[in-house]
Amino acid sequence: MSGSFRISHIAAGLTAVVVGYSSSVVIVIEAARQAGANETQIISWLLVLGLGMGISCLYFSLKFRMPVVTAWSTPGAVFLISTAGAFTLAEVTGALIGAGVLSLIVGRSRALLRGIERIPPALAAAMLAGILLPYCLKVFSSATHSPLLTIMFVGIYLIGSRFFARYLMLVLLLVAGIAAWMLSPADVQPVTLGLPALEWVTPAWSLSAFVSIGIPLFLITMLSQNLPGISILHSHQYKPDNRFVLTGIALLQLICAPFGGFMYNLAAITAAICMADSVDDDPSQRYKAGVAAGLGYLLSGVMAVAIVSVFTLMPIVVTHLLAGIALFATLQSSLLRALEEAHYRQSALMTMLCSASGLTVLGMSAPVWGLLLGVVTLVVANSWKQPMVGK
Repeated sequence: MSGSFRISHIAAGLTAVVVGYSSSVVIVIEAARQAGANETQIISWLLVLGLGMGISCLYFSLKFRMPVVTAWSTPGAVFLISTAGAFTLAEVTGALIGAGVLSLIVGRSRALLRGIERIPPALAAAMLAGILLPYCLKVFSSATHSPLLTIMFVGIYLIGSRFFARYLMLVLLLVAGIAAWMLSPADVQPVTLGLPALEWVTPAWSLSAFVSIGIPLFLITMLSQNLPGISILHSHQYKPDNRFVLTGIALLQLICAPFGGFMYNLAAITAAICMADSVDDDPSQRYKAGVAAGLGYLLSGVMAVAIVSVFTLMPIVVTHLLAGIALFATLQSSLLRALEEAHYRQSALMTMLCSASGLTVLGMSAPVWGLLLGVVTLVVANSWKQPMVGK
């Protein structure tokens, strides 16, 4: 049975896709609009993003036999919403290509990647716990407005964890779909169907756009997305060739940018879903969840026309419940790894709290600052333990 796919693999992969899309597809659509994209170009964005994530998930997961999951840069999309409106779509496209060139240069840097790989696993696990904590807390904050729905989801989780753990995510996916359908208003517009098409945008070079969009977008994605993505892989004892992966993602960015592939990166939240213990008792078999996620992303790209309407109508409470509960097990294991060794507990605690805070300074998100704070805390603690040198 080691060569076959299980329902738990497929459920985890599809959950990663659903969580990834439902949590930020509206942001991507708005980013495309602010960049000057029309309706067909917005569909092209979602199509090329789905194809790019699908192909990369499939290729990397099968090559390394690890759940290497990619995603679009949600912080990058948020950044585009606030900045892209000052430039033409052609100039924005040129800036996206510039960001891809910078990503390619850094992806080939051995020094940078060696530094990333030296991050203590306890701090990486603490950063993951901090990233996951706000998502998991939303499960219970949802009870304020939807107590019965919250009780139902939590109840299914508690019962399923005991009696059908391997099929728990599949059941939750089905319940989420039913709940979303029942909560939709009676006069909701029907889902639009049709085949999407890629639409080329000829890039235009603008130094102002490159400085204002390309460089910040590269920094935001590399520091707040790829760094946590690598750390999460390491926290689960997966260590692919990071230079190869980041180079591949950068090349993908360069190819897809003219069609709307604004920024790809290693996933964090959705990747954690595919690495959970519930996916498979054997960690070497969890790559199949990454393969399932890749197939799901390919399908979502082909269904870009329908997705534009479906995910903008999904009730936010359903998204919060599905995402939060899907990450419970991963949060639990991350906390255990982060606090297992007494030597790292203080620095891990600082990393987790800062990562969960939502802090954003100088374009860098809370997980990056949390990891930096943890490293500083560890260095300071170690220096205090050094024996005093006599006069």
